[in-house]
Amino acid sequence: MKTPLSAQEAMIYVMVMASAVDRKMNDRELGRIGELIHALPVFKGFDEERLITVARDCATLLAGAEGLDIVLETVRDTLPKHLYDTAYAVAVEVAAADLSVTAEELRLLALLRDRLDLDKLTCAAIERSAIARYRHP
Repeated sequence: MKTPLSAQEAMIYVMVMASAVDRKMNDRELGRIGELIHALPVFKGFDEERLITVARDCATLLAGAEGLDIVLETVRDTLPKHLYDTAYAVAVEVAAADLSVTAEELRLLALLRDRLDLDKLTCAAIERSAIARYRHP
C-alpha cells in the first residue's frame, strides 16, 4: 500500500497539475517549481532529490481515468486548511511563469479554488499579486 502524501508532496502535486494541464510542461514552469521548492518556507526540510519521483507519481495519477479529479481530491484531503491559499498561490505562480495563462490553466485554477473552497476575494488578491510580479516595464 502506498504511503499517504505529505503536505509538501501535495503542494508539488498542485504545481505539477498547473504545469501539465495544458499538456506542455515547459522549462520556465519547471524552473519556477524548483525555485518555489527552494525558497518557500512550506518546503523547508523537503528532500529536493525526491522532486522527480513525486512529480512522476502525480503525472501517473493525472494520466489515469478521472486523474484530475483524483489529484484534486488527494490535495484537498492531504493539505491542512491553513495551506489551501498557499496551494492556490503556488498554482498561480506556476501558471504565470511562462508569462501567459492558457484557458486550461484558468479552468484548473477555478477547479482548485472550488475544491479548496477558497473565497473569490482571496483568489483575486493572489492572482493580482502575480500580475504585479510578472509585469513588464
